Amino acid sequence: MKINLNADLGESFGAWKMGSDEEILPLLDSANIACGFHAGDPLVMRNTLRLARHHGVSVGAHPAFPDLQGFGRRRMNLAPAELEAVIIYQIGALAGLAKAEGVEVTHVKPHGAMSNMACEDRKLADSVARAIKAHDGQLILLAPALSPLADAGRDAGLAVVEEIFADRAYLDDGQLMPRSREGSMIHGADAASRHVGAMLAEGALISHSGKRLPTPIGSICVHGDGPDAVAIVRQLRQSLEADYELAGLPELTNRSR
Repeated sequence: MKINLNADLGESFGAWKMGSDEEILPLLDSANIACGFHAGDPLVMRNTLRLARHHGVSVGAHPAFPDLQGFGRRRMNLAPAELEAVIIYQIGALAGLAKAEGVEVTHVKPHGAMSNMACEDRKLADSVARAIKAHDGQLILLAPALSPLADAGRDAGLAVVEEIFADRAYLDDGQLMPRSREGSMIHGADAASRHVGAMLAEGALISHSGKRLPTPIGSICVHGDGPDAVAIVRQLRQSLEADYELAGLPELTNRSR
């Protein structure tokens, strides 16, 4: 069976450095690159694309609300037309830089509050899917498992890969536990590997209380800004290689171009 390992990268900004992209990228199959609205800037984006090309990692846009100060984690209520324009703008920015580097953007994964809200609100999720399709209907949507966002992408005709999170806990309804709550983050490579291994073995999200929610799982995400990110990705890759073929998102969906 094939599975994908992804992380959110390119989140440095100017002189401010976040994450360990140089160490994580060689261990990934796909990278979600910040597009300047929650993190990243043109030079960071370009350098991250170059690193991804060097290591043969497929790349996707990681669009967010225009919230640089809040790292895209603050909720915003944008009109559908504005939200769609914000998303198309960010995909286009990354696609332009990618073209200059001989790299193709193959997927989109919404970030932070945008993703969380699209996992609660089907109308907002439809706006996200429309924006992606308007830019390029061949783009893959990387969406949280069991989410309205994944459903909206499929209904819009997009290829959808459903992901689970190695370093986040789940509520009983399948939503991510809010970061403000104790226990929302899973720390350490061993704990993250057990968390992922249990979900893959059962083919289900496993909530903080132990509830099982059956779902397809195509990709596993590690947040690149976490202090344990490099260790988690390294251990996950080693454990996954025993039972899975690790592959980029285009290989999972047969949308290589």
